[in-house]
Amino acid sequence: MTKPVAVPEVGAPDPELKNSPIFDNEAEEWEYEDLELEAGVCYFNDAPYPLGEYVSSGGELLRCMERGVWVRVGSSQVK
Repeated sequence: MTKPVAVPEVGAPDPELKNSPIFDNEAEEWEYEDLELEAGVCYFNDAPYPLGEYVSSGGELLRCMERGVWVRVGSSQVK
């Protein structure tokens, strides 16, 4: 049996700090291709997170994806 991995709770995005764009999990890559993003990390309130990292923001589970964008992948609420 594996232990659940703790996902950092990052709170709400602060508009005064650096934040990568957040997209719905149904978003197609072409929807953010034109943003000219080419980052190897995602930012949330000035903190960098590597590609593949998960964070919890306001009950939403976000994953850092290619091009440095956050994608909503579900709820981070424990059941």
